Order: sequence, then C-alpha cells, then structure tokens
Amino acid sequence: MATANSTDQLIRRMLDLNSQKRIQEPDETAVIESIEACIDCAQACTACVDDSLAEAEVTPLIKSIALCLDCAVVCDATRQVLTRQTERDVDLLHALLSACVVACRVCGAECQRHAAHHEHHRICAEACHHCEAVCDRLAKTVRV
Repeated sequence: MATANSTDQLIRRMLDLNSQKRIQEPDETAVIESIEACIDCAQACTACVDDSLAEAEVTPLIKSIALCLDCAVVCDATRQVLTRQTERDVDLLHALLSACVVACRVCGAECQRHAAHHEHHRICAEACHHCEAVCDRLAKTVRV
C-alpha cells in the first residue's frame, strides 16, 4: 500500500537517479511537493467527476464535471513535465505551472460552490486549492 511518505520517497529516489539533473533546478523539495499535489488533485478531480455522475441530479453539476476533467488533465501533464529533468525548458515549465494554477483555482472555486451539498466537492476543492498554492509557489521560483 502506498502512503504519502512512500510516494515522496519514490519520487525523490527517481529524481536523484537522473544523471542530467542540473544544479540550478528549483528546490527539489518544492518540485516533489508539486508533483504530489498534482497527483492528489488529479485523483480528487477524477473521483469527483465519478461521484458527480452518480448523483440523482447531474445537470447542476455539469460545469464542475467539465472543470474537474480539465483540471485532472492539466495536473497530470504538469506532473509529467515536472518529473522530467533532462534538458528541461524553463519557459515551458513556467507556462505549465501557471496553467495548473489557473485550472486548480477555477475548478476549486466551482467545486467549493457545491461543497455544502456534496462532500466529494468539498474534498476536491481542498485538493485543488492546495495544488494551486504549491504550484504557484514553485512557479515563482522558476526562472523565465
């Protein structure tokens, strides 16, 4: 069974194995936190979509479903690019982190609107807001 700690250790071990790793990269801890936040947010968004589709009244949730699908895709793409260390393009990394921040902000706000009536939206909004904050901090350290 994977835990947050084992996920952190796996990510750290894999990043450390890259022989092309550059010294001027952003803080490794911040990169790992962002990767983990993207994993958690994509998972929460995917589960939120499934839970929303199981609700009796789906129509009022269409916007949140669409935003959760988009946010999950953006978070997954961000996680992938963050994981790749070899010949990283900082302009692309910064743009993707910025897109992730926006996707998480918009999705989190929409899920927050439904949080009082659906626990899955509350959990998703929390994951989105956390990912937004972590990726925003990292984006500010990436040199463009």
